[in-house]
Amino acid sequence: MIKLLKKFSWYVIAIAIVAMIVFAFIPKPVEVDTTRVERGLMRVTVDQDGKTRVKERYIIAAPLMGRLIRVNLKAGDPVEAGKTVVAAIVPTPPELLDARAREETEARVRAAEATLLQAAPAIERAIAQRDRAIGELERAKRMSVDSVMSNEELEDKTLAVAVREADVKSMTFARDVARFQLEQARAALARTSVRATANSSSPTTNPTTDDAPPSAGSDSIFQIISPVNGYVLRVWQESEAPVNPGTQLLEVGDINDLEAVIDVLSRDAVNVRAGAPVLLERWGGGDALRGAVRRVEPSGFTKISALGVEEQRVNVIVDFTEDLKARQTLSDGYRVDARIIVWEKPDVLKAPMGSLFRNGTEWSVFIIDAGKAIERKLKLGRMNAEDAEVLEGLSDRDVVIMHPSDKIKNDVAVVERKR
Repeated sequence: MIKLLKKFSWYVIAIAIVAMIVFAFIPKPVEVDTTRVERGLMRVTVDQDGKTRVKERYIIAAPLMGRLIRVNLKAGDPVEAGKTVVAAIVPTPPELLDARAREETEARVRAAEATLLQAAPAIERAIAQRDRAIGELERAKRMSVDSVMSNEELEDKTLAVAVREADVKSMTFARDVARFQLEQARAALARTSVRATANSSSPTTNPTTDDAPPSAGSDSIFQIISPVNGYVLRVWQESEAPVNPGTQLLEVGDINDLEAVIDVLSRDAVNVRAGAPVLLERWGGGDALRGAVRRVEPSGFTKISALGVEEQRVNVIVDFTEDLKARQTLSDGYRVDARIIVWEKPDVLKAPMGSLFRNGTEWSVFIIDAGKAIERKLKLGRMNAEDAEVLEGLSDRDVVIMHPSDKIKNDVAVVERKR
């Protein structure tokens, strides 16, 4: 009996050893990270940083030769169109001006007149384009009621109206500035002519009187009035000094009327269209600000990247479509991160980019079916940094393997990694 028990024990031990050996050679399931394929909103964006700037800024320059009286205004001071004196100049006596200086003054008058004449047709053209955009928007609203036009197309029409409104405002500003320049040029020319006539009729002068500095209310001081409502952005020449015609004195503009300038790679700029929606993020506030592309500048420029590589870039001009209250702390020259939406679809079957891999010339993905990895060939559409549009090969709620390693093969047993 004892011999039988010993013999049976050896059998049990042998079977256990064999079982352990067999179990050791059975492949263990590979732990993997997984996610589910879902339907939802997908966007393709051009992401780049940029900065804000005052949309309509005006550089006030000296209209005539003379001596600039010290400028008391500082950056940030408010100015009112037609009322605020931004600078004052004591003109150079006409007898000290040569014929060339007088001809330059007359030429500035003629140039200002031509600029003002060009402004009127530009405003009419901008108004006509705005009215056309408004008409298209009204038709789009009627069609959307009957479900003939999608909400996305309706939003595009709304953005187009906003862009055209901004164009009208810009052209109107240009006309007002041209009118101001003409008034300044004519005043400078008239001041020169009047003083020249007075000096020619009075050949004798009083040196003591002529050398004395003029008072603030003296008629000999030429005052420059602000052409626009807004704020002083920069003072170029603050101290008293001699100035020539065209010398930059101040820069003024309305900091509440901002735009964003985004420099994008030229290969990305070809996909950006006027009216494209834009999300402006990381500007220092809470939620992202909304905007719309007003213009893609026609000429590019070369920029050296942080890695020292030459890149061709193009400026994209973006108008804010948010209310002023949402961005009231934003000002001129502030940094923003822009996401220009070049394509958008609300209901797309999408797979994470981290689950995709190339198999030859095709895109593939591993799904989990009955505890095994199964390779699926895919037909993809649009892609962004996070997801890819799946046209064929997957269905909603399929479980895919993220970042598959070289251990993952077709029909390999897998198990989801515990988190």
